[in-house]
Amino acid sequence: MNDVWDLNPIYTGFDDPSYEADLQALKQVVAEYTAFAAELPHMEPLEGLRRGTELQEKLSALSTLAIYANLRSATDAKDPTPGSYMGQVMAIRSGIAAPAATYNQWVVSLPNLMELVRKDEKLRDYEYLFQTKLSFAKHQLSSEAEAVNAKLSMSGGSAWAKLQGYLTSTVPVTYRGTVTNLSSIRNLAYDPDPQVRKDAYEAELACYEAIKEPVAHALNAIKLETISDCQLRGYESPLMRTLKHSEIQKETLDAMLSAMDEYSPKFWQYLKAKAKALGHENGLPWYDLFAPMGKTSSVFTAEDARDYLVKQFSTFDSQLTDMVKRAFDEAWIDFYPRDGKRGGAFCSGIRKLNQSRILTNFDGMFTDVVTLAHELGHAFHNECLEGHRPLNMGYSMPVAETASTFNECVVMNAAIRSATDKEEQLALIESQLQDATQIICDIYSRFRFEAMVFENRSSKFMNADTLCEYMLRAQKESYGDGLDHSCLHPYMWICKSHYYGPTFYNFPYAFGGLFARGLYARYEQEGAAFVPKYKELLHTTSVASAEDTAKVAGIDLTDKNFWRGALQTIADQIDRFCQLVES
Repeated sequence: MNDVWDLNPIYTGFDDPSYEADLQALKQVVAEYTAFAAELPHMEPLEGLRRGTELQEKLSALSTLAIYANLRSATDAKDPTPGSYMGQVMAIRSGIAAPAATYNQWVVSLPNLMELVRKDEKLRDYEYLFQTKLSFAKHQLSSEAEAVNAKLSMSGGSAWAKLQGYLTSTVPVTYRGTVTNLSSIRNLAYDPDPQVRKDAYEAELACYEAIKEPVAHALNAIKLETISDCQLRGYESPLMRTLKHSEIQKETLDAMLSAMDEYSPKFWQYLKAKAKALGHENGLPWYDLFAPMGKTSSVFTAEDARDYLVKQFSTFDSQLTDMVKRAFDEAWIDFYPRDGKRGGAFCSGIRKLNQSRILTNFDGMFTDVVTLAHELGHAFHNECLEGHRPLNMGYSMPVAETASTFNECVVMNAAIRSATDKEEQLALIESQLQDATQIICDIYSRFRFEAMVFENRSSKFMNADTLCEYMLRAQKESYGDGLDHSCLHPYMWICKSHYYGPTFYNFPYAFGGLFARGLYARYEQEGAAFVPKYKELLHTTSVASAEDTAKVAGIDLTDKNFWRGALQTIADQIDRFCQLVES
């Protein structure tokens, strides 16, 4: 079994003849699209809709060019080659902006658009897609403005995001007389030795001094670009633009956040109980947030992780189990941290292969096994979309975390049920509560921080110290008295790449985590009969709003009681945790 992922099935390299052929094909599609847009005024509506759909499907098939460059860059930020090729692809694709805007404007101008779509066999599958185009019509710029916007983004927000990624991937971290990287030092937050955790935390904070100002410039530039884009397109705010693109209602977000507010004291109770058990009197210091508790001597190799996950998923669904086996056996996964490799974890779908590629920074802890389960959930979500037409393969941010967190529930609940020793049970429950606290308290702090940044960016530039002040304020509000306020993490805005990508890419994690827990509770009630319903729900995510997707399982997302129910499952675990640490 390989330690690194195999990208050869995509392309054997940038010199692969297939890569060059696809690059030329992309240029050809751009040229065809441009010519098509010029002919639109003289086309019959049905012919124009069919032709535009075909061109967009061709473009979708060539997305592998950008995906490959991103995957290459993710494992070696020091290599300039992937960035160079990504720039080339983006430059070519920017030529689509103007003709695509012309096409979209033409589409939404058709008075009988949905009638044409519903009556035509080739277009009927894209009914939701065309409805979405209609809803975004008032936010679209002119074709000329869209073209300019696309070109400027290459040297604007996209470039600033790459700077953040480069700086955090390459910044040297001095730890106990040696130099390491940020991914490795952050992994030490899970170390069983309290002094190691504290020293690693201090080393991490110290390393940010060297990069904090350039990253602050990156964040300011990205957020101002977002504000300007929202103003140009007529969005009320960046948050409302995100909700629109996320395909969820403000009522849904409000119901979820309101329920999270209600249950926040329960999470503070957990943090204070953990702090007391670890010998802290004034709440938990940041460096002990991920301190392991209980006793588990399990250290996993990649092979161990495969066997464990296959065993746990086999009790749930054979399709998921078979996919997990393939992921390990066919080298979909890049496991271990190394210099130049980006931190964290992600999953990228490769549609032309019906496969995914998964990056982790695996360190052998049980939490790393859970991270693998999480990313394999994304891969399973991608697989459940098979059968859709090419333009129906994407899904919105909030539902993106559903399958991944559901996978975590399957693995963690099975592990807790099988634990016979109280110390082992404590270790497992505490690990799950760590993750739950991240999607509630930490995500809420990220949401609050980003809201503060947008509130202030229009009128002023925020230097690193100001951003640290905002982050500390957000953490205090979200973690309450559960954390020691003298030992927080003011630099979380530097190391979290989410701030440098899609706007407000934080609440979707809370949404996905709670939505998945609510679904898992249904699974526990219904058993095997729920599994086909669950897979149908995942299949529906790309062709329906979040609210309509939830209806597949009989759930109303605007009802706070649903979110309360999901949070109560965590509250019950907190009660059990408190009993275990007291005993």
